[in-house]
Amino acid sequence: MSDRFRLTLAQMNPTVGDIAGNAALARAAWDQGRAAGADMVALSEMFITGYQTQDLVLKPAFAEAAMAAIMALARDCAEGPALGIGGPWREGGALYNAFWVLHGGRVVARVLKHHLPNDTVFDEVRIFTPGPVSGPYRIGPLRIGTPVCEDAWFDDVTETLAETGAEILLVPNGSPYFRAKHDLRVNLMVARVVETGLPLVYLNMTGGQDDQVFDGASFVLNPGGALAVHLPAFDTCIRHVDFIRGAEGWRAETGPRDPQPDEWEQDYRAMVEGLRDYCAKSGIGRVILGLSGGIDSALVATIAADAVGPGNVHCVMLPSEYTAPASLADAAAVAAALGCRLDTVPIEGARAAVGAALAPLFAGLPPGIAEENIQSRLRGLMLMALSNKLGGMLLTTGNKSEVAVGYATIYGDMAGGYNPIKDLYKTRVFETCRWRNANHRDWMKGPAGTVIPGSVIDKPPSAELRADQKDEDSLPPYPVLDAILERLVEGDQSVAEITAAGFDRATVKRVEGLLYGSEWKRFQSAPGVRLTRKAFWLDRRYPMVNRWRDPG
Repeated sequence: MSDRFRLTLAQMNPTVGDIAGNAALARAAWDQGRAAGADMVALSEMFITGYQTQDLVLKPAFAEAAMAAIMALARDCAEGPALGIGGPWREGGALYNAFWVLHGGRVVARVLKHHLPNDTVFDEVRIFTPGPVSGPYRIGPLRIGTPVCEDAWFDDVTETLAETGAEILLVPNGSPYFRAKHDLRVNLMVARVVETGLPLVYLNMTGGQDDQVFDGASFVLNPGGALAVHLPAFDTCIRHVDFIRGAEGWRAETGPRDPQPDEWEQDYRAMVEGLRDYCAKSGIGRVILGLSGGIDSALVATIAADAVGPGNVHCVMLPSEYTAPASLADAAAVAAALGCRLDTVPIEGARAAVGAALAPLFAGLPPGIAEENIQSRLRGLMLMALSNKLGGMLLTTGNKSEVAVGYATIYGDMAGGYNPIKDLYKTRVFETCRWRNANHRDWMKGPAGTVIPGSVIDKPPSAELRADQKDEDSLPPYPVLDAILERLVEGDQSVAEITAAGFDRATVKRVEGLLYGSEWKRFQSAPGVRLTRKAFWLDRRYPMVNRWRDPG
C-alpha cells in the first residue's frame, strides 16, 4: 500500500448559473491534477452551480442540470485521479447541499451537508434538507472525512468522522469575506485539528457574487495546528499537496505558505474583486459615475479603474452654482491621475427648467431640502441617460455612514447599479484613500502612485447642494457618527450601553432615529460589497415600517 497521497486543491472562481462553464473549470483543474500525478482533485462547495445560488437551486430543472453535469464529469474523468466537487443532490423530494466524489467513471461517495447555516447572508435552512452525518470514504490508501463548510464549525461532525476511521479532513467551503474572518476560520479549524488529531484541508473558493466576495486563502493544517500550506488570498490558483504516512499517521508535507494581506488591503481587494466580478459575470464592460471632486466618488473611481481598467471608466462632473472651483479642479485631477475619461455636464439649465415648472406649486414656500434634492435627482437622471445612451453601468458612491442615516437622495445620488463602498464607513474611506495612494499591487488595473490628491482627502466633506454647506451641518462629526453606528449596527448595542461608553445621549438617540427611519431607502439601494459582519442587505434585515425606538 502506498504511503504517499497527492491532493490537488483547486481554489477557483465559479459563476452562479454557469453550469457548463463551471464544469469546464472543474475539468481543467482535473487535467492539471492528472498531469501532476494527483490521487484526488478537490473543488469547493456547490462548485458546479456557483455559490450562493439562493432560490435558483430550488428550480427542479436547474438542479437536474447540475447533477447531470456532475455525472458527465464522472464519465469524462474516469481515467485518472478522483474528483471531489460540490453540487446539489435531489432524492425523495429532498434537496441537499452535497459533495460528490467521482472516481473510475462513477460516483463513489456523496457527502450531504448536515449543519445548514441560517444567519448573516445564509438562508440554507429554507433551501436544503440537512443530511445525516456521513462516514469517511476511501480513495486509494487514504480514508477521507469531508465536513462540508459549516459542518467543520461544529465538533460533532468532525468527531464522528475521526471515530469512524477518517485519516484526514477535507473541508470544501463557500466562505464569503468579512473583515478578520480569515483569523476566525483558522482558529476554528485549529480547534478541529486539536480535537481529532487529524490533518485538515480547508478549501475555499474565490470571486464575487452579488454583494459577497469569496477570498480563497485556503490552508492545510497538520496535527497540533501547524500550518503546512497556505494559498493566497483572493487569487485563483491550483496547488498540489502531498500527504505522507509515517508512524504517527498521515501528515501534509510543508509547501508554499503565501503571506496574507492586512485588513486594509483585504478590504480594498474585496471592493475591487466584487465590482470586477459583478461586471464580468453580468457581461458589463464599462462603468460610469458622477465625479464630484469629493472623496467618496474619488475612491469609487479608483476602485473602478482598478477593477475594469481606466479606459472603461467614464467620469462625469455635473456642476451647479454651488459647486466650488476647487471641486472642479479636484475632479479633473482624479480623472487625470487615473487616466479616465471626464466630461462636464452643467445642471443649471435643467434646474432652472424644473424650478420654473414647479414655481406655481412652490410659491410662498421657503426654499429647503426639496430644492437641494432636485439637484441630486437631476444628476441621477443625466447619469442614467448617459448610461443608457453610451453604455456602461452607473455606479453609486454613498459610503456606509451616509447609507446608514439616509444622508443620500433616493433617485438621486443613490441611483445606480452597484456601490463598491456601501459597507465602508466614512472614517475608513479616508484611510482607504491614503492606503491606495501608498500601495499598488499587480491585481490593480489602475496606475500606481497618488491617484487621489491630498486636497480631496483633506477638505471638509460637503454635498454642495447649498451655499457653504458642510456634512457636519446636518450630522455629528464622522468619527463620532461612525463610532455610534458601529455600536448600533455591528454591535447591536442599546442606547444605554452607548451612552455609558461616553457618547451624548441626545446624539445617540438622533442617530438611532435616522438609522431606523432610513430603512426604506436602503431597501431600494444598489447592492454593494460586503466588508463587515453587518452589511446592509442580507446581514441586517429590518422592517421599513417600525415605530420602536430604544427607550434607553
